[in-house]
This record gives sequence, structure tokens and C-alpha cells, in this order.
Amino acid sequence: QVHLVESGGGSVQAGGSLRLSCRVSGLNMRLSAMYWFRRAPGKQRELVASISSGGVTEYVDSVKGRFTISRDNVRTMVFLQMNNLNSEDRGVYYCQYRRAPSRWGRGNQVTVSS
Repeated sequence: QVHLVESGGGSVQAGGSLRLSCRVSGLNMRLSAMYWFRRAPGKQRELVASISSGGVTEYVDSVKGRFTISRDNVRTMVFLQMNNLNSEDRGVYYCQYRRAPSRWGRGNQVTVSS
């Protein structure tokens, strides 16, 4: 069974930074793309960033140039470095190993205050 444990969320002022971490177990991460999703208040969940097994990254337009997804296959971890945060980045962030997940964990809350 795959387990994804997110950490690193919290509260930050606009313009600040946070780094989310996701520890992965039960999965051969070297063969899997990894994803970060978020659900902002009152909005549908959206895919924010992805990283292929080969390290190719993609981002939703709203975070390009500010967020960086990375992976460490040795430590089986995925990261999301978030810089220059703004109020639109508020929400619950989820680490996933599928682009269309069928199950969701509790995620990690990110709060941005102005």
C-alpha cells in the first residue's frame, strides 16, 4: 500500500516562502511521476506541479517562476518549494503519485496573509 506523508505547510505572509515535503513509501518512486495538487477555499482541486520519473517538470501557469517541484529518489521524497507566495496560493496541498487520484489524504494547509 502506498503511503504519502506531507509536511512543511503553515502560515506565511505574502511574499514569503514555504517548502512542502512528501515522504513516499510502498511505491517504486523511481518509476513514478509525482504530483502536487491544491484545493483553494471555494475552488476545485487543481494540479499545481508535476515531475516525471526522468525529472521533467510542469507547472500550472499561476505558479510558474515561483514554485519548484523536485524529487529525491534515494530518500523517496518529493518537494515543492514555494516562493513569493500570495493569497491565491492559500489552500490544502496534496502530494500524489497519480495524475487522477482516486483517494486523497488530509493534505497540508498553507495560509498566506497579506
